[in-house]
Amino acid sequence: MKNKIYTTLTKKYVVVLTMLLTPLLGFLDRNLVFFSALGVAFLILWGSNFNWSYFGFEKKLSRKTISKSLVISILLFFVFYTIEAFLEIHFGKIDISSLDGVRGDAIGYIVTLIIVWIFAAFGEEFLFRGYYMKQLAALFGGSNKAWLFSAIIISIYFGISHLYQGPAGIIGIALWHFCVSMIFSKDRGNLVAIVLIHGFYDTIGLTLLFFNKERIIYDFILQLL
Repeated sequence: MKNKIYTTLTKKYVVVLTMLLTPLLGFLDRNLVFFSALGVAFLILWGSNFNWSYFGFEKKLSRKTISKSLVISILLFFVFYTIEAFLEIHFGKIDISSLDGVRGDAIGYIVTLIIVWIFAAFGEEFLFRGYYMKQLAALFGGSNKAWLFSAIIISIYFGISHLYQGPAGIIGIALWHFCVSMIFSKDRGNLVAIVLIHGFYDTIGLTLLFFNKERIIYDFILQLL
């Protein structure tokens, strides 16, 4: 049974079906979209006898990877918070009201941080880049152009999944996702670095939110205009 599940779920068209069908569960609950798709990915992992390299976890965690990921996260933070400031001018304020409970609440901050590292940093990267992006690239032939096309599709798909953040949020997240996807495409066996980049990036944002300083870059940019 285990081998049959693995053989079925690793057929090339299954990734497309997963991306098309799981969003339908969003009519019941938005979270079901993510967790149902994540369930498919974990079934493949289980069926492969936990072959993590199938999802891009080929390189071990090292100090160099951690430090490099942290530097990239900081650079991305300044670049994309600047971009999002301009997006807000044209498309309205990004809605992050779902995270308001973090403001000034140490326990809420710590709990949210743990959730972010598990489900956003690891979970989203495992699903969107480790599964979706890799398998779409394989479906398109595995060439560099295939990886680029896959990155574009996944970035748009991920951006739309954040519809609740408004137009500026959708565009900003899609651009961020594309940038990180291109980083992954240059080192396709090092998904652990992408998990760290995502985690560090979100940690910076949450920390600023905790101190009610999440708009410090936005406000600075807007004052210059």
